[in-house]
Amino acid sequence: MRLIEIAKTLAQEFATRADEADRAGKLPPADISALKQSGYLAASVPSALGGCGATLRQCVEAQIELAQGSASTAMVAAMQLHIFGHAQETRLWPDDIFAEFCARAVRGEIFNSVASEPLLGSPSRGGLPETYAEATPDGWCLTGHKTWTTGGRYLDHLLVRARLEDEPAVFWVEKSAMGIEWAETWQHALSLRASESHDVYFHGVHLRPEALIARGRDAAKNAWFPMLITATYLGAAYAARNALVKYARERVPTALGKAIATLPAIQRQIGEIDITLHAARAIMREAADEWDAARTSATYARIVAAKHFATEAANTVTDKALKVAGGASITPALSLERHFRDVRAGPMHPPSGDTALELVGKTALE
Repeated sequence: MRLIEIAKTLAQEFATRADEADRAGKLPPADISALKQSGYLAASVPSALGGCGATLRQCVEAQIELAQGSASTAMVAAMQLHIFGHAQETRLWPDDIFAEFCARAVRGEIFNSVASEPLLGSPSRGGLPETYAEATPDGWCLTGHKTWTTGGRYLDHLLVRARLEDEPAVFWVEKSAMGIEWAETWQHALSLRASESHDVYFHGVHLRPEALIARGRDAAKNAWFPMLITATYLGAAYAARNALVKYARERVPTALGKAIATLPAIQRQIGEIDITLHAARAIMREAADEWDAARTSATYARIVAAKHFATEAANTVTDKALKVAGGASITPALSLERHFRDVRAGPMHPPSGDTALELVGKTALE
């Protein structure tokens, strides 16, 4: 599929800048420009509206490839793909807004859902945001503080979750709106340092009436978010595996006189890494195929199981890669330490931990 080829080409380009971007804690402008021009950002936009019309399975496969170049840049793309993938399934936005957003995505404009807050945490756990909107004679006034806004100033459109009276709502905020303040809080984070997942403040931002695009809770299960962010972390784990294989082929200790790749112990451990990756990718593919075929509660439980298993697998693989490579792996000489750090964020995304396991178990018992 052409989408996979686009992802592989972009990954090769991103990889040349990824280490420096991580050290600087900044998204490379060239990465963003390449994403915008490639058409990748319209992968999950329906083909009838100019996009690729890719399925969840196809987008998962593409994200695994893309993230092998840079997990930070790939996460920006994952946020966009999940928004449009979920939106085309649920159609919770007005039709004219959906069509306009799709047209903008096809032109390469970048969207993200701006939802998390310092006190609220992830909105997946319920609760109303502290960010709020008030009606004005000519539209709305938005005030609040959001965290973990992947893409930062590169975002063209922010879909902001806010409290409107006593219920949640989503407002469309364009980057040019007056009253937006960015606080650079992310560049020294453990994971995805170059994703610019900064805090953003809305100081009485005035919005048009049509900026209100959704009101009330979205009761539909969203498989696109957990699957695409997990595919991103799994891609980083594949990158760690590939870096380890390259190092094992090239590392020739004086005492050994040949590459460490010839040692059975090294071969066995890389074999364990490959089996873990194959298993994680298989469960991701199966869950995505099931969701594409039928979106049921039981299928969503498979999505959650795949997310949990694959993010844990990514952590296991990168941990083992560091141990196999030895002391060189904890220095910037190899990219292994970056991949190791990047995948640590995987289990933090909802649904995670005991919540994920309980959902899977409850579905089985029912």
